[in-house]
Amino acid sequence: HLLFFLLFVGPFNCFASYSRATELFYSLNEGLPAGVLIGSLARDLRLPAAGGQHPAALRPPLSFTLASHGLGGQYVQLDNHSGELHTSAVEIDREALCVESSGATAFASSAVSSSSPSSEPCLLLLDVLVLPQEYFRLVKVKIAIRDVNDNAPRFPVPHIHLSVPENAPVNTRLAIEHPALDPDMGTNGVQTYRLRDNYGVFTLDVEENESGERTPYLIVMGALDRETQEEYVTVIIAEDGGTPPLMGSATLTIGISDVNDNCPQFNDSQLNVTLYGNSSLGTHVATVHAVDMDLGSNAQVTYSYSQKVHQPSRDLFHLNESTGAITLSTKVDGDTPKLHRLIILGNGPGCIPAVITVLVTIIKVMMRPPEVVPRFIANEVEGVVYLKELEPINTPIAFFTIKDPDEKYKVSCYLDGDGPFRLSPYKPYNNEYLLETTKPLDFETQQLYEISVVAWNSEGFRVNKVIKVQVLDDNDNSPVFSEQLIELSIEENNVPNAFLTKLHATDADSGERGQVSYFLGPDAPSYFALDKTTGVLTVSTQLDREEKEKYRYTVKAVDSGFPPRESIATVTITVLDKNDNSPRFINKDFSFFVPENFPGFGEIGVISVTDADAGQNGWVALSVLNGSDIFVIDTGKGVLRAKVSLDREQQSSYVLWIEAVDGGDPALSSTAKITILLLDINDNPPLVLFPQSNMSYLLVLPSTLPGSPITEVYAVDKDTGMNAVIAYSIIGRRGPRPESFRIDPKTGNITLEESLMQNDYGLYRLLVKVSDHGYPEPLHSTVMVNLFVNDTVSNESYIESLLRKEPDISIEEKQPQISIEPTHKKMESASCMPTLVALSIISLGSIALVTGMGIYICLRKGKRHHRADENLEIQIPLNGRINLHMLEKKPVEISNI
Repeated sequence: HLLFFLLFVGPFNCFASYSRATELFYSLNEGLPAGVLIGSLARDLRLPAAGGQHPAALRPPLSFTLASHGLGGQYVQLDNHSGELHTSAVEIDREALCVESSGATAFASSAVSSSSPSSEPCLLLLDVLVLPQEYFRLVKVKIAIRDVNDNAPRFPVPHIHLSVPENAPVNTRLAIEHPALDPDMGTNGVQTYRLRDNYGVFTLDVEENESGERTPYLIVMGALDRETQEEYVTVIIAEDGGTPPLMGSATLTIGISDVNDNCPQFNDSQLNVTLYGNSSLGTHVATVHAVDMDLGSNAQVTYSYSQKVHQPSRDLFHLNESTGAITLSTKVDGDTPKLHRLIILGNGPGCIPAVITVLVTIIKVMMRPPEVVPRFIANEVEGVVYLKELEPINTPIAFFTIKDPDEKYKVSCYLDGDGPFRLSPYKPYNNEYLLETTKPLDFETQQLYEISVVAWNSEGFRVNKVIKVQVLDDNDNSPVFSEQLIELSIEENNVPNAFLTKLHATDADSGERGQVSYFLGPDAPSYFALDKTTGVLTVSTQLDREEKEKYRYTVKAVDSGFPPRESIATVTITVLDKNDNSPRFINKDFSFFVPENFPGFGEIGVISVTDADAGQNGWVALSVLNGSDIFVIDTGKGVLRAKVSLDREQQSSYVLWIEAVDGGDPALSSTAKITILLLDINDNPPLVLFPQSNMSYLLVLPSTLPGSPITEVYAVDKDTGMNAVIAYSIIGRRGPRPESFRIDPKTGNITLEESLMQNDYGLYRLLVKVSDHGYPEPLHSTVMVNLFVNDTVSNESYIESLLRKEPDISIEEKQPQISIEPTHKKMESASCMPTLVALSIISLGSIALVTGMGIYICLRKGKRHHRADENLEIQIPLNGRINLHMLEKKPVEISNI
């Protein structure tokens, strides 16, 4: 539809649209999740909410569309109505995005631009069309992708080899050809290099070229000697500049190349040799050997006669230039000098020759010496016999025929020299001897044996036949670890790829058979790594002691022989503790229920707290943050105690905050909330509020009808629950007919039971017991209720005198039988104020009412009734108080805790 639209808009519209092309620039970090707002095109282009001159009802809505869904379009989501641009579910990776785009063709509608991913900005290019036609424009959106440090430096090869000549002067600089690569840019790229072990003779420097590339250089800081140490193995570490920095490493092997800094040397300065005059041509006279500590061509030694050696001696003895062997080249005759001084030079490249003197003394003989003729069974090359180690006992080496060339003298022979060899006659033949081994040979013990078969005749002439036996190595030795149990330790929360140790195993075999490779056993966790060549053991992840404190697994050392041999060692790693765990309470809120009057320093409860750390880091001290003047806590056991006895009536609950601090440095802490609820015990007897005195009394008219309320006893109890449930009972009575009055055991209301007669006039004294229902022992109070039955109070002093007398009342201990009804109302001292206010208001109303009644009675009965009115004035406060309590008193609901 968009294509058809563009075909029919006309040339003028096309020109107008082109002229209204716009560019918008945004930037955001790579790796953001889906739905992050990049920008609002409508707002940033300042487009009106509705277009043109259209009325509000006819304004066409704006539409935003991506011109093409190419490479850049997959990373964004465009709201077609609002023009808001958000990140899509495809995460933006700046390194992958710019590397991909660098080799791809960028389309105008949707592409990525970056000429150099490491230095130039990485741009996401989008073309957005704004419709309808009257707002049409092509918007060029450029989104700069900011780099974050999400890539660690990485060397292109795991092993880097560098060669340094041993005569390299101090401050020699050698470029490391494989620098680390980091796809991140700027400071997030590679910044520094360092060596894990510089051996005191190396350091690193970094040079930056014009394009910003950093190349590490190895700098020689001390003298090198290949003959002392021919190789250095260390780890090169590259670190970027991010926060936190990321690192990568590779093994760096520095080989010390040989230079010709050593010359040949002979072990001896002079060699004395005796030669019989009847020796045959080619007889071996002696061999000189010079040693050069250098390698390769620098260690090649050639031998030559000095110019001081006379020509006759040169002609008589042949010197092999390569091996230094001296042999008889011409026959000795009577004119041959008896002493020859052979000065031999050991020549090395660029060196002053080494000198050795060979003195050859020729002994003239009149008869021919015995002959020793060898016939080798084992492999022999130029007088050297080659035997494999571990050959079985009695392995034959050679047959020797011993004879006298003149056949005149008896010849005997024996074996001279050390070694596991034996020369014995080979029967049934005469003068035949067999040379054989007496025990297996061991290359690791001795590689070369030199023995002689000595023959002599009855005249004392002796002949030596020297034989060299070279033992050939076999793969008969397994690698041996320097320690069978390798005990290591590392602090937890270590950096990734942390170095643990360098394993070392030796193999007594030679050549490839003695080359050792290292491998982890099958029981090793995957996050441990062991370098096959160097034996460097690392851990790739952070270790957590609280998750696992000890690791135990095996490692193998395998040689390169065939078949290969191996040995096993055990690695134990102890993860050392760091104070990375705060103390933890088993609950964040503790609640304890304690009976009031609990004795001081009694155990209220135990606060349980743990710390996953070990040692001092896991030692926890507890303290009370608030209320420390009342409560204390045992640091070691966590026992909470109160210093004093607690009274629920003073305070029913306490809220404490307990802090736990560990012993780390710095210390970590946590807090917990402690709620202490005091349980009520029956420690308060009921308190009688009315009547207020045992001396007060109330006038009861004889005309009072049966069942009428007379007064009440009102009491409260500071305890709660069953301890505050009050029962009323009359336990003592005195009067003309004391059984005329009864008390309600539940409400305390005193009522008239029977009609009063003329004989019932007088003073009634009721002893009321007010008892609670406490457990295990209820508490009680008593009060005297005085009732005066009469028409008037004519002699108050008389009544008061009766009240002052000690009443002779027998106690009727009778438990009141009442039913307990639950109530939610709790009598507390705090509720007295509203009650007193209401009581005052009702009392005033009662006074007004009784006053009116008094006036009415006075008009009818005269003076007598006027005195009754005066008596009523004494009764009014009591009646008013009675009415007040009758109105206010409600059933009490008890909650049994």
